[in-house]
Amino acid sequence: MSQLTIGKLAQAAQVSVETIRYYERRQLIEQPPKPAQGYRRYPKTTLARVLFIKRAQELGFTLEEIDNLLALGESHCEEVQGLAEGKLAEVRAKINDLHRLEQVLEHLLIQCRTNPDNAVCPIVESLQPPSEQS
Repeated sequence: MSQLTIGKLAQAAQVSVETIRYYERRQLIEQPPKPAQGYRRYPKTTLARVLFIKRAQELGFTLEEIDNLLALGESHCEEVQGLAEGKLAEVRAKINDLHRLEQVLEHLLIQCRTNPDNAVCPIVESLQPPSEQS
């Protein structure tokens, strides 16, 4: 299994063939030359690269950021660290946003549970645009 067809590569990486082709179009992986007869053969290093891409996506990196990581792969750690610090800041901001959303939803649910007027739902009401006052 030193060389893989696109189907075997996709299967080994647990992605679709279209994902492999997409990564080729995005130039995240190299497309091997097609022989006169037969199928393209991908080296095992391509499998490792696809697995790296998938793992980085699971961690929240975009394909553009992954492309930068791959380009920085042979650079100094400081450059990679800068990219990771930026991603960490984004993750922390999302966590803060989710905490705020959690508090708002908890507050709305309490209002809904204690609502004496079942005709008007505080949750739906909070989503309505503010009415214009004259």
